[in-house]
Amino acid sequence: MASGAETTSSGLNAPRLIVGLGNPGETYRDTRHNIGFMVLDEIAKRMGAAFREEKRWAGMVAKFTGGYLLKPLTFMNDSGRSVQAVGHFYKASPAQTLVVYDDVDLPLGRLRFRTSGSAAGHNGIRSLIASLGSDEFPRLKVGIAAASGRPAGERMVGHVLGKFRAEEQTELQIVIQRAADAVLSAVDRGLEAAMNVFNRPTES
Repeated sequence: MASGAETTSSGLNAPRLIVGLGNPGETYRDTRHNIGFMVLDEIAKRMGAAFREEKRWAGMVAKFTGGYLLKPLTFMNDSGRSVQAVGHFYKASPAQTLVVYDDVDLPLGRLRFRTSGSAAGHNGIRSLIASLGSDEFPRLKVGIAAASGRPAGERMVGHVLGKFRAEEQTELQIVIQRAADAVLSAVDRGLEAAMNVFNRPTES
């Protein structure tokens, strides 16, 4: 795998810290808002990496060749505190920090890499921007929108904190696998190469 200290041919830093966003505890397990946790669990499984709780950083951390995986154990709104602490300790800059999280503007099954950008209403990303002092960090958005599109008004909270429906399970497992493929591609081949492949819609 590429070392986190290396720079790809595109000039983009290879990810050194990979973060999955979610909420801790059984209440939130398998909810749409926790798809970042689900993707990181799959990545750790493939890498043979084991998460350990690090209370000093309020997170679950796993080491892999060239970098670290992090699942913050703060609640979503305070994710930046854990990410900033781990990134500072392991000397991973925001540009080397790849964040995986749910996006209600993308349909279930779609992925979208971005190298920077606003929070777009996502409280976890808002917390990261505040704690890191920058929005210049790459992210992989994983679609969780219903077939009818982005939930409106009061239905938004119920949607993101709800569990995936039975009829969504097949698509969910496919997108978790594909998101893990995307992250591993970014680690191995660089962000630009991964973006070129995984930002395209899959063929139906």
